[in-house]
Amino acid sequence: MNNIYDRAGRIFDIQRYSIHDGPGIRTIVFLKGCYLRCKWCCNPESQKYEIQNMLRGGKSETVGRDVTVSELMDEIAKDRVYYERSNGGITLSGGECMAQPDFSEALLRACHDYGFNTAIETTAFAERQVVERLLPHVDHFLMDIKHMDSAKHEQFTGKPNDKILTNARYIAENARHLIIRVPVVPTFNATAEEIREIARFANSLKNVTELHLLPYHRLGQDKYTGLGRRYELDGIAPPTDELMRELLAAAQSVSTKLEVQIGG
Repeated sequence: MNNIYDRAGRIFDIQRYSIHDGPGIRTIVFLKGCYLRCKWCCNPESQKYEIQNMLRGGKSETVGRDVTVSELMDEIAKDRVYYERSNGGITLSGGECMAQPDFSEALLRACHDYGFNTAIETTAFAERQVVERLLPHVDHFLMDIKHMDSAKHEQFTGKPNDKILTNARYIAENARHLIIRVPVVPTFNATAEEIREIARFANSLKNVTELHLLPYHRLGQDKYTGLGRRYELDGIAPPTDELMRELLAAAQSVSTKLEVQIGG
């Protein structure tokens, strides 16, 4: 398919006027499908590529719809003035946009055609050729590094971390801008030593200067019930402010170039 605007993909939400997930005011496009199954995922409806039904507030709603790049750009372009005034743009989230590489590449290319800044939230669990395809069309990578221990990473996400770490090094060397983000999840990685290990890795990456520690929350827990699934971290409390400050200090203690912050 030569016309990128005819390329179709599957999304489940569009969030406008976001001030997170990239600079300025942004429109977030949430794609269906993900390779990981993180136990704390706040968008469990994003994990399967299939269109699903989910109960919310006692009503069944359809999660997922197929759209073309052209249709999406018509929606995205409505907020052009906000992107221009705030140096904002478009962020692809999910799910995992690298799980729909043809659609993601076409959408990112179209955004650049329109002059819109682009960002993606990604685990970078993908084949190298997918990363290479998307990289020229991404202004900001927001990449998760969840754990340095591959076995524990697989226990909590369903996949080992070797491909992720390898891609992180490649992206750091070749991307315009890369921020490393860490979802801080009690029982998984919320200890000083675990955070120090991630910070050491982030500090070793070429051109990376920011590390964001993102406190675990349970805002998506009800979605699991709506999908007929069990929430595996039920009973796990979010990290306290005191613990987050301790982990911030732990990350800072091994960083020579990183600006480390809580939230992002």
